[in-house]
Amino acid sequence: MSRLVVVDADVLGRRRTGDETYVRNLLRELAPLGEPGGLRLAAVTRHPELVPAGIEPVELAARSQELRMAVSLPRLLRRLGAALVHTQYALPARCPCPAVVTVHDVSFARDSSLMGLRDRVVFRAVVPRAVRAAARVLTVSERTKRDLVELYGLEETRIVVTPNGVDPAFQPAAPEAGASHARAGYVLAVGAIQHRKNQLAALEAASAVGLPLVLVGPEKDRALAGELRRRGARLEGYVDQRRLVDLYRGAACVIQPSRFEGFGLPVLEAMACGTPVVAVREPALLEVAGDAAVLVGESELADGIRRALSERERLAAAGLERARTFSWRATAKRTLAVYREVLGT
Repeated sequence: MSRLVVVDADVLGRRRTGDETYVRNLLRELAPLGEPGGLRLAAVTRHPELVPAGIEPVELAARSQELRMAVSLPRLLRRLGAALVHTQYALPARCPCPAVVTVHDVSFARDSSLMGLRDRVVFRAVVPRAVRAAARVLTVSERTKRDLVELYGLEETRIVVTPNGVDPAFQPAAPEAGASHARAGYVLAVGAIQHRKNQLAALEAASAVGLPLVLVGPEKDRALAGELRRRGARLEGYVDQRRLVDLYRGAACVIQPSRFEGFGLPVLEAMACGTPVVAVREPALLEVAGDAAVLVGESELADGIRRALSERERLAAAGLERARTFSWRATAKRTLAVYREVLGT
């Protein structure tokens, strides 16, 4: 009889940027992999219509995330007879089955200035408990693995690195459109509007080279968003995938000046679209970019943009080659192997 693995997909449809991208792509690639190996896969979500074919959708409403994790989700897992649950950052209270938890980054523990007070308090309360109680901890970079070992004393053997992939939608423009995109007149930064993403540095660098800055991402910090607008940045807010692809393709370059990252998905997406990337020398960004991006210090971002513009053709080719080494199918296969290891199948 198949054993039931439940993926907590509460982020689907909630505009949660990287966390939602992770779950959406993981489910899509897990769908064809599970059943033949004796595992049945289900996704618990507020939006069952977003669950891909091949994964059993289970609807669970949630007015309060705290009550959901403390009461509703553990009760549902018992009712479903789940053999394993896979969550992000937090585990259900009194979890009735073994758990796998994904932790993307630990910025909340490394630098208190990088996250709002409420989120910081919540993450500092739930993540240490989750990673110590989980049967396995998944993370998306060697950088976060090192952080988990150092901060929480986890054994390295309990942590499995499953790097993010790149959605097939992110690819270069058709050849006939290439010329117009090569002459695009803006710098693009992708990520939630918050101090951790360091968009003010991106704006200063773009302005120094005489180009406008376009920002994509939800406005987590309204005051910062207002300042960016006043200083001339164009804020697009949260955009759908099609619009995001168009913006990547049309940018002169993509800039990633983040103060802390667990992976840096916009770097990978931009490279897959054939767009040069300028990034700071942040450990996780170095892992993703390799030698296919312009890597600089924060004070050198403007020079980095100039270099990206002058070496656009070389960087575009290197970025495409680098992006091909990241695959959501590989992520799903590694994740499924962890499920089977925990369950002993």
